[in-house]
Amino acid sequence: MDIKNVLLIGGCGFVGGWIANRLSEQGLRVIIPTRRRDNNRALLLLPTVDVVEADVNDPAALAALMQGQDAVINLAGILHDADSRLPYGKGFAAAHIELPKKIVAAMQQAGVRRLLHMSALNAAADAPSEYLRSKGEGEAVVLAAGAAGTLDVTVFRPSVICGPGDSFLNMFAKFLRLLPVFPLGGAAARFQPVYVGDVADAFVAALGDSATFGQRYELCGPKVYTLRELVEYTGRLIGKPRPVLALGDGFAYLQAGVLWLLPNPPMSPDNLRSMELDSVTDGSHDYPGWSPMPLEAVAPTYLTAIKPKLRLDGYRFRAGR
Repeated sequence: MDIKNVLLIGGCGFVGGWIANRLSEQGLRVIIPTRRRDNNRALLLLPTVDVVEADVNDPAALAALMQGQDAVINLAGILHDADSRLPYGKGFAAAHIELPKKIVAAMQQAGVRRLLHMSALNAAADAPSEYLRSKGEGEAVVLAAGAAGTLDVTVFRPSVICGPGDSFLNMFAKFLRLLPVFPLGGAAARFQPVYVGDVADAFVAALGDSATFGQRYELCGPKVYTLRELVEYTGRLIGKPRPVLALGDGFAYLQAGVLWLLPNPPMSPDNLRSMELDSVTDGSHDYPGWSPMPLEAVAPTYLTAIKPKLRLDGYRFRAGR
């Protein structure tokens, strides 16, 4: 499958920057829509990448962006929605369900068939959280278009994604530097953190591979950790080991409710509900040839406070080198 031009929706985010870098290295022309072009200077420096101001939620703007494209990668998503309700709030619905519907319609209208879609591990219409329920319905939208034969769709379902610039381990590091004791809700929840570079490589490898059409792949790292273990590991790396105080459900939801009120909330009650399901895989739906990098090979490159060479390596990881 000959892919030369890619529309990367959500390309200004953490994972999007890495995928844009990988695509640019291969000489593909990449269009990344954003509301504020000047806020994405790092992407502007990538050869073959054009960052354009456009509202992808506007069907007319989306239709215009589709012209001349060979493929679309949709990474758009949000972690929090102030409009909490059942089965999900308006923000989750707009980002995870309505936008995929608009993307599918615009692709069909423009005759663009190839779509790679970012979902989430445990996404399902009957999942315990608004985030996972909305992600599940969005996933169903794109897979239905693939089943109908109008699009060639591949879905990726990662566990928590880590790497230079992440908002997961870096968030723990921030609080560990401030707090003498780390109170933690969901301490026993299990994750399989996956390196962002491996996620980007899977997307790029699948782009022109017809064997991936109609498939859902779970992207996870090689090892399972509890949330407590991840916090404790982060503390050791940054030289700030702290006692972790595991909170019971009542205090955990109280803490999450307070943090949810912050301008950029690090946690919400809905996040806790997501953690009712372990974010792990049995390996039966891995991407072909999947050989992910262990967390211990990646986290020191950007978290450690005492090894300058590893910090430099972290910058190189982020630049895709």
